[in-house]
Amino acid sequence: MVLHFLIQGRVQGVGFRWFVQREAGELELRGWVRNTEDGHVEVLAAGEPADLDELRLSLKRGPRGSRVDRIVEHTLLESEAEGLESFRIEGVW
Repeated sequence: MVLHFLIQGRVQGVGFRWFVQREAGELELRGWVRNTEDGHVEVLAAGEPADLDELRLSLKRGPRGSRVDRIVEHTLLESEAEGLESFRIEGVW
């Protein structure tokens, strides 16, 4: 299963990407997390449905100092996960 999440709220500058990477890594998900130019965080995750459910709960909670106002979620085709390896942070400056 492949899911795309857009997390809105106070999610940049609070360690959100590192939090997501740690949570997804523990669940052995494949994919990436990155900041968007408009202040959100974007996640693409592939794995077992139960593990993706756990990630969803973590995204709603977020790390200390964050505030999650809204999560927009889309299910993608399995082909979108081709070439994904271990979970990583994209676009680190």
